[in-house]
Amino acid sequence: MKQLSKLFMVLMVASFILAACATPATQAPATEAPGAVVTEAPAASETPLFVVINKSADQQYFIDLQNSFVEKAGELGAEAKKFDAKLDPNLGVSLVNDAISAGAKGIAITVPDQTIGPAIAKAAKDAGVVLIATDDSIVDEAGAPVPFVGFDGKDMGKKVGEAAAKLLTDSGWLTDSAKKVGVLSVEVQTLSVCNDRTDNEKAAILAAGVPEGQVYPVPYTGEALSAQDAAGPIITANPDVTNWVVFGCNDEGVLGTLNALATAGVNPDDIIGVGLGSYEACKPWAAGQPSGFKAGLFISGLDVGATAAQVLYEAVVNGVEPAASSYAPTSIVDPTNYATTMDPISLANCSK
Repeated sequence: MKQLSKLFMVLMVASFILAACATPATQAPATEAPGAVVTEAPAASETPLFVVINKSADQQYFIDLQNSFVEKAGELGAEAKKFDAKLDPNLGVSLVNDAISAGAKGIAITVPDQTIGPAIAKAAKDAGVVLIATDDSIVDEAGAPVPFVGFDGKDMGKKVGEAAAKLLTDSGWLTDSAKKVGVLSVEVQTLSVCNDRTDNEKAAILAAGVPEGQVYPVPYTGEALSAQDAAGPIITANPDVTNWVVFGCNDEGVLGTLNALATAGVNPDDIIGVGLGSYEACKPWAAGQPSGFKAGLFISGLDVGATAAQVLYEAVVNGVEPAASSYAPTSIVDPTNYATTMDPISLANCSK
C-alpha cells in the first residue's frame, strides 16, 4: 500500500509540473525577448499639420498666399493653420516655436526680418520639422540657405527696371530740356531680397540715361504709409524736379510714394510708377481713375502659397527633399492687358 501511495504522489507532482510548463493561449510568442515593450504603430490616416506664417498678413498678396496655402494643403489631405507675424521679428520666432509645440510637421514662413533665420531653422531642425522660406530667403545657423519658395528677386527687379526705362524713353522726358527727371527708388534696405529688386531696378534706369545723382533712395519698412512718410521730405527737397519715376520693393512702396507725390501736387501725367505685385496698381486701372501707376510686375501669392503647401507635403509625407529654390512666374502688366493676364481671384481684388 505504501508503494501505491508513493506512486500516486509521484504522478500528482508530475501532473502539476506539466501544467505549469504548458503555454497559455494569451502568452506572447516564444520569439519575443523577455521584457520587450510592444508599441502601437501610428495610424496611416494621421493628418499632418502645416503652418504658414507671414510677416504682414493684412496685405492682399499675403492674404492670397495664406488662403492658397490652406486650400492646397486641404486638397492634399493635410491640416493647415495661418498666422501673422506683424513685421515683428520676436513674434515671428514665437510663432515658429508655437507651431512646433502644436505638433506642426511643416512650416512655411515669410520672415519679418531675415536675421531670425538661424534661430528658427535650428528650432525646426531640432524638432524634426520641415522649414521652408517663402518670398524672403533665410539661412540656417551654419549659413546654409533654407529651401526657398517664391520669386527670383533679381529677375523681378530687372523686369520692373526695364519696364520703367522703356516708359521713360518713350515719354521723351530725357530729351526735353524743359523737364528734369527724378527717380524715387523705394527700398527696404535691411532685406536682401528687396535689395535684389531695387538694385536691378536702378541699374536698368541708369542704363536708360538717368544721371546717378537724380536717383533718390527712399528707405521704408515695406508698408505704404512708411513709404509716404519717407518720400515726402525728399520730394520737398527737390522742387526743381518736374517729372518723377517711381519703383520699389513692392506695390505698397510705390503706392505710398505716389500718395506723397499727390500731396505735393504732382500731376499723375508727370509720373511713371511701376509697381511690383500689381495688386495695388490695378485698383485705379479697374476704377478708371488717373494714376501714377503706369505698369506693374504681376506676381501672385496664390502661386507661392500653393507651391509651398505642395513642397511641404512632398517632404513630410513622401520624404522628398525640398529643392533649394522653387520659383513662380511673373509678367509685366499695364492698364491695357492686366484684365486678361491676372488670374480671376487677383483680378477680383482689383475692384475691392
